Amino acid sequence: MDIATIKQRQQVAWASGDYAAVGARFPLTAELLCEAADLRAGERVLDVACGSGNAALAAARRFCQVTGVDYVPSLLDRARRRAEAEGLHATFQEADAEELPFPDGSFDAVLSTCGAMFAPDQEQTARELLRVCRPGGRIAMVNWTPDSYVGALFRAIGRHLPAPPGIRPPVEWGSEARLRELFGPHVTISAPRRSFHWRFLSAEHQAEFFATCYGPTHRALATLNAESAAQLRREMVETVKEFDVSDDATLVLRMDYLEAVIRTPSAR
Repeated sequence: MDIATIKQRQQVAWASGDYAAVGARFPLTAELLCEAADLRAGERVLDVACGSGNAALAAARRFCQVTGVDYVPSLLDRARRRAEAEGLHATFQEADAEELPFPDGSFDAVLSTCGAMFAPDQEQTARELLRVCRPGGRIAMVNWTPDSYVGALFRAIGRHLPAPPGIRPPVEWGSEARLRELFGPHVTISAPRRSFHWRFLSAEHQAEFFATCYGPTHRALATLNAESAAQLRREMVETVKEFDVSDDATLVLRMDYLEAVIRTPSAR
């Protein structure tokens, strides 16, 4: 399967469900990422695979000059509405993480929160992030780790719908070693492991929320036959229980991620 076909299928998946409802429940990671990247007022900031705008809006709250890009128009519409509702200034446009429509060195900081990591061509995505970041700038990313709940969820999906040959798991972006492979020897990387708690009524409530709203699971369940879909739903419940740190009947889901800040070398 060629990259264009894979990307088209991914786009359909992310456009299904209601990812804005998912993203709205963890804006904290974007706020912390902007602090880690030490954004300054007036800086030019790009949010890649911005979804409904968590990182873009966090940067706009810091009076940066913000552009957000995504390849799902409905998510961009939601980001614009959020910016308008909050009185924040940001520009949103349709674009692909693997082919960013900006000149070299256009931005002081390039952000992505759980977005660019899902582009199928990891090497090309990293090249584009580096290309549009100015010398001496920062690339700051929130990436789910391989041993996180999201990593386990995608392995469960993969048992029913295997990834196309040659496509590396997105959660590899949550490994500092993989980041060093992707961005090369000339950058400096700070990549502490972080976690936050996501709260639901129960494991079944979380699984139903993801079945309805999270594009990859929503699409997988719609693609599978009834028996396989029912089995995946059961596996989703069991998977989320593995990461439950609650001490009562509710669910407190531990979400592990890498908070990576990649600093590009200054121009000589």
